[in-house]
This record gives sequence, structure tokens and C-alpha cells, in this order.
Amino acid sequence: MNNTIITLDGHSGCGKSTLAKSLAKELNFLYIDTGAMYRAISLFFLESNQVLKNGILSSHYEETLDLVNIDFSEPNENGESWVRLNGEIVEDRIRNIEISNLVSEVSKNTLIRTKMVLIQQSYSSISNLVMDGRDIGSVVFPNADIKFWVTASADKRAYRRWLEYKENGKNISIQEVTKNINFRDENDQNRKVSPLIKPENSIIIDNTEMSIEETFHFALNHIQNHLGK
Repeated sequence: MNNTIITLDGHSGCGKSTLAKSLAKELNFLYIDTGAMYRAISLFFLESNQVLKNGILSSHYEETLDLVNIDFSEPNENGESWVRLNGEIVEDRIRNIEISNLVSEVSKNTLIRTKMVLIQQSYSSISNLVMDGRDIGSVVFPNADIKFWVTASADKRAYRRWLEYKENGKNISIQEVTKNINFRDENDQNRKVSPLIKPENSIIIDNTEMSIEETFHFALNHIQNHLGK
């Protein structure tokens, strides 16, 4: 019997990861944060001094790509796991504005996306999955059992991301966060490789005016109706 795959695609800052984690915990599915994977590989290139002006990678990045191993730690008693870069958990080093400004440029790269997609697809043979990202329902798992398209207004997304930074003790202006949100939207939607698009047959969740709880119950209701068939 094939494992059930649930995908969540959408814009930056629309709460995909929060929703995906909650659904995975409720359903006892494996959660894979693909955004964290791209952030981790961006961190690798940044810390190995391969990032040039405007986020462009050096011409030598291909020589080190095979040295990059991205995976996730074993889930703890609460079902939580974190992205690892070459065996080291790097969660606390990838959630900052520097990586946020870099990740869209890095994720444009064809070789990098190919490497990440193969890793992501490999998890489908391990467990039932909840996976979120920018191209999960369109490229990674186009035949997923349930596909969600999650979105919200750019202003609302920027405000939510700003609150997240603030709660984590990061001093950043909402103007800078808004600029980053708009920059990532532009990059994600217009890149040549796996652009951000609404996956075919996906269920739209516009949570501009919805709470986290309302968004969760909306999605869970659709999933339960599908699994109950």
C-alpha cells in the first residue's frame, strides 16, 4: 500500500510550516520542512565563502555540492525534528534575515534544486508525509493525495514574519521584512526552474483573515473527508 502524501505550497510567510507541522502531529505523519533544506544549503555556501555580491554563487560551487548532506534529526517524543547540515543541526543558524535574503537566489539553481528534490522524494518510501515548500505539489509530488495552496496578503505575511523575528529576539524593522517578502515573491514566481505556481487540483487556503486554529481546522477537515472515503 502506498503512503499518503499531503503537500502545502504557497508564498513566503503564509504559515505553511506551522500548518504542516500541526497537521503532521495530528495525523502522526512525517513532516519534512523543505524550506529549511534550502536554508541549510544556503548556509553551507555562505559559511564556505562561496556567495558573491547579490547572492550569486562562485563558479566553484559545483565542486563542493557533492560534499553537502542535508537530512533531518530523528523525531523527539513530540514528533519534532530539525534540519541537519552534514550531520549538524543548524536550525538556530538558518532563521535570520541574511539567510532569508540569500535562499531565493540559491534555490534558483538547477543543480541545487535537482539535489534537493531527489532527497525530498526519497522520504515517500519511508512514511506517510506532510511536506511544505514552493514546488512540492507541482514538481516534487505532482500526484500527491491532497494538495493545498496556502496564501495571504503580502502585508499580513510581512507582519507575521516580523512578529516571529521579534519573538526570537531579532531586532529588525518591519520595512526590511516587507522588502524581503516582496523580493522572495518576485524571485520565487519568476525563476526559470520550478517557479512558484498553484499546483493543479490544489485546495486554496487564503488565511489573510484566518487564525492559526481556523486554518488548521479548515485543512484538517478536507484531509479527514478524503481519508474517510
